[in-house]
Amino acid sequence: MIRIGVLCPSEIAFRRFMPALAQADGFVFVGIGSCAADELFGSPVGAEAIVAAEREKARRFVEAYGGKQFSSYRELASSDEVDAVYIPLPPALHYRWAKFALECGKHVLVEKPSTLRACQTKELAAIAAERGLALHENYMFAFHAQLRAISEIVESGELGKVRLYSVRFGFPMRGKGDFRYQRQLGGGALIDAGGYTLRYAAMLLGDTARVASATMNVEEGFDVDLYGSGTLVNDKGETVQIAYGMDQQYKCELEVWGSLATLHSGRILTAPAGFVPSATIECGSEKSTRTLPADDTFLKSLLFFEECTKDPSARERGYRSAISQAELVDSFRAAAGMPLGEDV
Repeated sequence: MIRIGVLCPSEIAFRRFMPALAQADGFVFVGIGSCAADELFGSPVGAEAIVAAEREKARRFVEAYGGKQFSSYRELASSDEVDAVYIPLPPALHYRWAKFALECGKHVLVEKPSTLRACQTKELAAIAAERGLALHENYMFAFHAQLRAISEIVESGELGKVRLYSVRFGFPMRGKGDFRYQRQLGGGALIDAGGYTLRYAAMLLGDTARVASATMNVEEGFDVDLYGSGTLVNDKGETVQIAYGMDQQYKCELEVWGSLATLHSGRILTAPAGFVPSATIECGSEKSTRTLPADDTFLKSLLFFEECTKDPSARERGYRSAISQAELVDSFRAAAGMPLGEDV
């Protein structure tokens, strides 16, 4: 049984992680950590209020899910009661706390992105490998059964030869107070919504996927990119166009444009547990809809994390996946002429 703690009572931990954890028989929830004053990023105004607010969130977390309340991130990550740590902090804090947890001998499940720079992710993977620990970046959608079902349609030849894949993911403005719009917390559309599109593009194109062109757009009044687009290719000449953003009409879709037909599917990256996705296939003037399998991606990602804690080959797959993703993000930034993420 893997004893796991959560580093920060975040919304995704409360709403998505804990329900999935309740279904994973190989884990037992130990508790939740809230920040100490000296663990806050920088020296924010009103630090005492921030600490008090997070402790109150942690208290409600324990009331809902049990476990114990740890007084700091350090206390949880270094506790002998904990074998593994789930890190749903803002992106700029992932490297610091994942490294700390690994150096304390804990397996780490970290929300996407693993870090802000490929060199940081490589360092984490090296620490994990040296100590025989799991490091898994939580891109949940990659485990959804609908992706395999769509691949089978493509592989069947029904669409003919694929001329272009298009992957688009964006959502409306969530407010400037959200960490996604704060540079110092690792905000920006590329590593948030864009990360999903890059990850899926790499899955579609395989090991030789590379960035051919990239654009990252910043609007007045913001110090992070709000939207962007780009093109990825592989050695076979296959192409994926991506578009993403966090200040626009919601869109989360895949289009596969073939020589004989076109496939379109929505909720390709965000289908929640139990949601039944579908794909529409257009051939000439005819249109048909296929039901795709429902799935629980958070649970499947968590079960893969469990496998990583036990199986060296699974651990290695986890390392490679996180490193490849981080390298792709760095390449996209470079192609767009934007600086790398901040060192934190």
